[in-house]
Amino acid sequence: MSHSAASPLEHPFAQYVRILGKGPNLSRPLSLDEARTAMGMVMRGEVEQAQLGAFLCLLRVKTELPEEAAGLALGIKDHLNVPAGLPAVDVDWASYAGKSRQLPYYVPAALCLAQHGVKVFMHGAEGHTGGRVYTSQVLAALGVPVATDFAQAAAHLNDHAFAYMRLEHLSPALHQIMGLRQLLGLRSPIHTVARMVNPLNAAFSINGVTHPPYLPVHQEGSRLMGEKAMAAFKGDGGEVERRPEKSCEVFFLQDGQPGTEDWPALVSGVREKEESLDLARLKALWRGEGNDEMAVAAIAGTMAIVLRYCGRAKSVAEAEGAALAMWRDRIKGALPGAA
Repeated sequence: MSHSAASPLEHPFAQYVRILGKGPNLSRPLSLDEARTAMGMVMRGEVEQAQLGAFLCLLRVKTELPEEAAGLALGIKDHLNVPAGLPAVDVDWASYAGKSRQLPYYVPAALCLAQHGVKVFMHGAEGHTGGRVYTSQVLAALGVPVATDFAQAAAHLNDHAFAYMRLEHLSPALHQIMGLRQLLGLRSPIHTVARMVNPLNAAFSINGVTHPPYLPVHQEGSRLMGEKAMAAFKGDGGEVERRPEKSCEVFFLQDGQPGTEDWPALVSGVREKEESLDLARLKALWRGEGNDEMAVAAIAGTMAIVLRYCGRAKSVAEAEGAALAMWRDRIKGALPGAA
């Protein structure tokens, strides 16, 4: 009796690469469940580097759909090892871009909200693009501590309503995958997806994007994840930061229902690229030294978007008024968490 040669056993992850890559007529998008299962395998280290590279590049070439983004984000969330009993968070704030043209005004915006009792958990990936300033550097310049684990994040949230964690501490596995950018020469879809994870299950999450076509992906992806309240807009440099000289369309979910809203420009004129991103200027700004209309408009404009969609303001005008009042009434001699 002759035995036909046994076909070599196929790797269990190969099916997900095949779904995405089987040519123009036979390939198809992943379902939410497929994307979630595939990402779970990636997070557990059950995938070869070659497979992961192929998987990420195939997703990137076709641009991830909301179902895929939601599934990938849930697959990441399933493997985060977030301890029980963390404080309830009001705002999940993604910071994955860094700033190069303007100072990072989103940081004082978040800290001002925190000083007024809005609990903000910020997380981000850093150092992936040269010539940019990232959140850790900004917080260091302001004297605000950065959490290196969930226990520290919980303490910071309880003590001063603000915590920031870098991706390598939030998820070492995900941080490693983001590092493939240097090998592949491409921005990975994980950049989009990591922003959507909402690790601490905040009541509301906010995102700034660089490319407007991703706005509906964030909105619908978050809805498919079961999120009830979120907002995303084209932010300065891809951070959650209002560009005050431009009008702005915000994609949001309220009570799980999608919508969009237009925000008019806050100031007239053109903003030039800042000569140097001198972080000491942010501290001076917080203390109320000097008068910088553009900077205040960027800070208050960013706060307003958060206030509007996290349920603390009924309209654009009300949100903008409340944000300006919060900025005016900040404690200028103290930054949340600064020694």
